[in-house]
Amino acid sequence: MAITFGKPLVPHSTSIPGLVVWDLPVHGDSRGWFKENWQREKMVAAGLPDLGPVQNNISFNDAVGTTRGIHAEPWDKFISLATGRIFGAWVDLREGPTFGSTFTAELDPSMAIFVPRGVGNSYQTLEPNTAYTYLVNEHWSPDATYTFLNLADPSVGIEWPIPLAEAALSDKDLTHPFLTAVTPFPS
Repeated sequence: MAITFGKPLVPHSTSIPGLVVWDLPVHGDSRGWFKENWQREKMVAAGLPDLGPVQNNISFNDAVGTTRGIHAEPWDKFISLATGRIFGAWVDLREGPTFGSTFTAELDPSMAIFVPRGVGNSYQTLEPNTAYTYLVNEHWSPDATYTFLNLADPSVGIEWPIPLAEAALSDKDLTHPFLTAVTPFPS
């Protein structure tokens, strides 16, 4: 998948309420490319909630197959890539009728995704040197309440491009509960 240049800022709804994929305008020439990763006025006018970011985080991943998640945090996230490409998987871990619903997509730097609080987020790198960046609207805290789901849970049916047995995972991510044992994130 190559970066698509010149497309307009456009939202695409998903099967999970509030989870929205965004096409981002990217402008390129022989020197490289440029994008407005977050532009409040334009994005709010296009329908993105006014995120009010308070923190910007970057996760740099050296190798193909680095896999992280599934974590649902008590804040909203606006995720995009500075370099590389990912397979992303999101699972609704909020109380309600869509609990356990899954959405997957490949993302490159010409795309972003808005993840509402309580939706589990995970990704697997498909290219080396992938820089995954995200804005959040609450400061990280060691006291925050997270909701976790096991990456290999067969009930959500995530088809990882690189089998998890061949991927780079943290020991902690391997021990998260299956959906039947997850306490839903409160609405």
